This record gives sequence, C-alpha cells and structure tokens, in this order.
Amino acid sequence: MTRVHVRAPGKVNLSLRVAALQDDGYHPLVTTFQAVSLFEDVEVGDTEPGAGISISVTGPHADVVPTDSSNLAWQAAELVAAAAGVDPDVHIEITKGVPVGGGMAGGSADGAATLVACNALWSAGLSQTDLSDLAARLGSDVPFGLVGNTAVGTGRGHLLTPAMSRADLHWVFAVRDEGLSTGAVYRAYDEHVGGPAHVSPDDDAALLSALRSGDAAAVGAALHNDLQAASLALAPHLRRTLELATEAGALGALISGSGPTVAALAGDLRHAHAIAAAWNAAGVADQVHLATGPVHGARIVTHVGPERHP
Repeated sequence: MTRVHVRAPGKVNLSLRVAALQDDGYHPLVTTFQAVSLFEDVEVGDTEPGAGISISVTGPHADVVPTDSSNLAWQAAELVAAAAGVDPDVHIEITKGVPVGGGMAGGSADGAATLVACNALWSAGLSQTDLSDLAARLGSDVPFGLVGNTAVGTGRGHLLTPAMSRADLHWVFAVRDEGLSTGAVYRAYDEHVGGPAHVSPDDDAALLSALRSGDAAAVGAALHNDLQAASLALAPHLRRTLELATEAGALGALISGSGPTVAALAGDLRHAHAIAAAWNAAGVADQVHLATGPVHGARIVTHVGPERHP
C-alpha cells in the first residue's frame, strides 16, 4: 500500500486591502500573506478499486470539519485524479493543527496538501504550475498553501508574487470558537465603508520594505486590514483583545482577514508568551497559539510504498 504524508501551513494576512465591490460580485484584493508554523498534516493512501474517496479528521474541533465532497481535500483529490487519468480511490486522513474557523486557511491548507500528496500517490507528474492552476480552482487561499513563505496576492488573492522577508517573526493568535461569517463581514464593509475603486501593492510599500530589511518593529507598525472595522462592528468584543495586545507591548496587532482571529506580533519568544498570558488571564480567547513565520508551503514529509504510474 502506498501512503504519502504532506504538511501544509496556515497563514496570517499581514495586510488586506479591499477595493469596492465589482459588477462580477468580487472585491479586487491586495493582500500580503505569511505562512506560519501551525500546520495541517494530510496523509493519503491507496484503497480498493472502486472505493472512491473517504476522509477522516482528527485534532481540535475535528467534529465540525466536513468529511464529504464539500471538503477541499476531497475536491483536490478529484482534480488530481482527473488530471492523472485515474479513478479517485483514496483515503485522506487530516490532522488539524490550524484552528478551525479561525480565518487562518486551515481548509485551504488541506486542499493544497492533498494536491501535492495525490500528485505523488498517483505519480501524476503535475508541475508546480499545474498544481497552482488546480489550487486556484479550489479557492483563493489554496495557491498560497502550496508556496508558503511570504507573498503578495492580487485579484481575489490567488495571483501570487513572492515577497522577500528577512524577518523571523513571532506571532500570537487569539482564537474564538464562534466564528465570523466572511460573507457578513464583506456585506458590512460594503455598507459602511465601500472601499476605494482600486488597490495596489504600492499601498503596502512600507510593509514590504520592512519585511525586506528584517525590521520586525516596522512590520508591526505597517500591519493593515481594511475589513477590521467591519469585523469589529459585528464582533465588538474583539476590540478588547486588540487593546490587551497593545497594552502588553505588541509590535502590532490586527484582526487577520475577516476574523475572528486576532494576530499580535511579538518582539521575541518571551514577549510572545507575555502577550499570550495577558490574553489568557483576561479570558478573551478560547485558544491562544504561538507561531513563527515565514515557513515553507506544502511539502512531502514521507512517501512510503512503490510509485504507481497511471
């Protein structure tokens, strides 16, 4: 039996700039992603011919993760099987390490990891470009799960340009069990803010310069999220989480993406623990996670068994 284990990271949005809603129903975005050391582990293995796709999930809040065709890992396996010309007979085991429903792209990481794993499992021979094309079909955050590190996303966030980062950043994440609807946040943004007609990577020149120079304090000062006001309007309790991070001396703090996760940038590991302690003492988070960034994208950890050619 052939088994392939792939690990893919979650992400934080260092900046998210959102233009006004377009006639096609989408908001043009410019976002700077950073992959962080909270990982999804996906293991795929051969099953009996005709068995089809099956998924099992373990880890925190695994019970709320779908195990049917709505799961991006399932859809990723179907796409690779079609490209390889094989039947999608595979069992997918997902071990959650990225908070569920926290806006940190755990589901997208599962999709990215499954693309890489099934490509190896079936010896499909798909290039990185091929996998990126399939990833974009799965969702806007999935292509970044493949490449990791730090990148600027444009379009719907799926068109990626690598960004140099000499800074090893220490992050603390305050996670809530009760999520925020991304759709509701965008509707609130449209209603109360509206957004500019255009956004550009040039808007984040200070952030990109700080990343290149490795200046963590300057990175913290340049963190930005156009959706933050809309998220706070829907979840005002997150304001206290942000305030506590600032009081604990965070270099910067923001709601990541549409929320509800609050990300705080610390000066070092000891400082990260101090911010985490402040949040835990105040009871403003259901989970607190420490992580570093940037880290690599989806990578094969182990590949056991004979290669198979379609």
